[in-house]
Amino acid sequence: MDKGKIFRDLHASTFIIPNPWDIGTARLLESSGFKALATTSAGYAFSRGLPDGGVGFEAMIQHCRELAGAVGVPVSADLEKGKGDSPASAGETIFAAEAAGLAGCSIEDHTGDPDKPIYEFSHAVERVAAAVEAARALKRDFVFTARAENFLWNRPDLDDTIKRLQAFEKAGADVLYAPGLTDVETVRTICSAVSKPVNVLVVPGFTLANLAEAGAKRISLGSKLTTYAFGMLQKASQEMLEKGTFDFARDGMPFAKLQGMFTKA
Repeated sequence: MDKGKIFRDLHASTFIIPNPWDIGTARLLESSGFKALATTSAGYAFSRGLPDGGVGFEAMIQHCRELAGAVGVPVSADLEKGKGDSPASAGETIFAAEAAGLAGCSIEDHTGDPDKPIYEFSHAVERVAAAVEAARALKRDFVFTARAENFLWNRPDLDDTIKRLQAFEKAGADVLYAPGLTDVETVRTICSAVSKPVNVLVVPGFTLANLAEAGAKRISLGSKLTTYAFGMLQKASQEMLEKGTFDFARDGMPFAKLQGMFTKA
């Protein structure tokens, strides 16, 4: 079973790809009926008590290996900027991702340097081209996603974002992704500017229907499920400390259901 091919075929129509942060959440989401999963770099970091960007590459690859091996559906990985800054390191990232059992991965044009957060245009394109070359050299299908990070790093330059996505497409990226968009019309503009499938990160107000109508193919949640879970834990903590009550427990997933799910796994 070529999970890369299965994952690629999902992009023929619009689908939701949720982002678990550990094996338990991955198996729960798979059992709920989702056809593919994606890791979340921020979600995994938060689960380790670290900030986003605080997990090293080797530790992240090991996390990806565990998730990909724990479920039967394709798993794509958020690998941040990859193994390093150079084009060669982008190619090495793809080889490491494939060896971990992933069906795909994304690499960003974010540098990790707050003073210069986005790679210079030509360097970013060279990194994508190197990643594409590595993906094409694999013996099985692998879906490579190229990310333009302007909107997440206080550079809401739509023209530059489109220019980058178009260059990434020309370099051979399979999926294009500009996280941080907040309105459907901007999503529509980006989708109409490229011919490859576009991944969109959700924000409140987006729906599967309006994103599909705008042309998006893959709908991801990033760290949204993780922050939701942490928010519910904080809400339960406040109830206990401020009210001395435990009504939050009514909303929990039944113990027996979790027990049964993980016993079968």
